[in-house]
Formats: sequence, structure tokens, C-alpha cells
Amino acid sequence: MATTLRPTLPGLTTSLGLMLLAGAAALLLAAPMRRPAPNLPLPQTALVPPATLLHRLDGEYSRAGRPVDAPRVTVRITQPLEIMRYQVSAADYARCIAAGACKRLDSPAPRGDLPVTGVSHADASDYANWLSRETGAVWRLPTDIEWAQAAGSRFIDDARGLDADAYNPARRWLADYEREANRKAASDPAPRPVGSFGANEHGVHDIAGNVWEWTQTCLRRVSLDAAGRTIGETSNCGIYVVEGQHRAPMTFFIRNPKAGGCSVATPPDNLGFRLVRERSWRDRLPAGLNRLLPA
Repeated sequence: MATTLRPTLPGLTTSLGLMLLAGAAALLLAAPMRRPAPNLPLPQTALVPPATLLHRLDGEYSRAGRPVDAPRVTVRITQPLEIMRYQVSAADYARCIAAGACKRLDSPAPRGDLPVTGVSHADASDYANWLSRETGAVWRLPTDIEWAQAAGSRFIDDARGLDADAYNPARRWLADYEREANRKAASDPAPRPVGSFGANEHGVHDIAGNVWEWTQTCLRRVSLDAAGRTIGETSNCGIYVVEGQHRAPMTFFIRNPKAGGCSVATPPDNLGFRLVRERSWRDRLPAGLNRLLPA
């Protein structure tokens, strides 16, 4: 006996919708992307996969008026991260200066293969804006959590572990002094050529080397009560988190003494940056289609 299949209206609607969506996606992906042809070498990037991190939050925390370590929490990152494999080099930054989009540095690096250092937060942002215009992609500084995602096993948890004895400030002061003394004794202050500190498991080079890196995360100050509940939080975007051998707050620095106030100064010699490339809708479309189409 022959069997006649009678598709239902909802089933037909769903099938037609998926077919139209797939067809539209194929046309969009096949269409040429109208981006300006860059006149500079494109940065090498690494694609860091989504991850679940046990991450110590950024910021300065106090409990009942006394400083304590920031809490460590589980952070689930659902999107891959595209980040520069290397820090922006002196040669890279020189191209931005030549284009008139970046300011000249007070102490430029003697070699082009060294990381650019002595850059302010505004300098790094100017470079990101220029690179975005030149390449047609969106480049920006990473957040604190994104930097930790890219750092992987090389992210250093710099908690002091003295919360249980927070009422004895002498122990905390001694721990601070010992930590800083050990870092200075082991420091290698002269910037070394990009790639000198090797790659981590994600193919990102020089993480936690001897050049710190700007992020776009503003300094937070968080107050906790005796039970550990948040009772107040302020954010200061005149100070940003920098990452490297440890995490630290850093004033953004501007060179105009009329507008700079206490932030007028030359940025430290060992402070540079690398950038994240924002993934476009074209990058995310295949994964979205895979979730919609039946297995």
C-alpha cells in the first residue's frame, strides 16, 4: 500500500525559513567585502577559544575598611577572542606616526623589532583607531578578562593571601615589600625584541614578559561589609588596569600640562600594548547557522 506524506503547515514554514536563511547567508558570505586595501603589514593574530576561568576580579577591595584580596570567581567566556600574537612593535607604531595619526614618543625605541613602549593610554587608543581605519576592521584594547583569557596558563594571580590576618597591617606591609623586592631583584628592565619570551598554549607571545600592557578596564574600588557583601563601588577611568608580570593600576598619562593635572608625565619605559580585533557578523554567522540547522 502506498503511503502519502502530508507535511504539516508548521513543518513547511520551518523548512522554508531555514532554506531561505541558508540561501541568504550563502549570498552574503559570497559577496565581496568592501574594505580598503591596507598599505601596511596586517597584524598576526591568534584565535583564543571560549573558556571557563577561575578569575580573580580586578579592582581594589576593602572589607570593613581594611584592604583585602579581590574575590576569585568562575567566569564563563562564550565567544572566541582574536588578539595580536605580538605586542605592537616600534616599527608598527612608527607607521602611525608617519601617517600623522599618532604622536611622537619622548623616547622612541632604538630598533623597530622592539615593543613600542612609553605609550600612554591615549597613544594606544590613537593607534587602534588608525589601524581600524587602515584595515576596515575594528581594533581596540582588551579588557582585563579578555587579557586573562588570552594569557591562559601564564596569567599570574597576585593575591597576597593575608585576608585572614587583615587586622594586622604590618603583615600586609611586609608582604608588599617582599613581593616588590623580589620582582625588582629578578627584573630584566630592558625591552627585548618581540617574541623573546615565547608563546603560550594559545600561540600568544610574550605574555607576562617584561613589558606591561594597557587594557581598557578602568580601576574599580569596591567596599565589602564584614560578611563579604558589596556595599559600595566606584569606578575611576583616569586610571586603567595594566597587565604583565602582575596586575597594576596605572594613570592614563597625558602630555598636555594645561589639561593633564596630576596625570601629566611620561609613561613608563616598559609599558606597551597589543590589540583585540572585534569579530564581525560575518565571523559569527557560520556558528549561528550551525545552531539553527538540524543535526
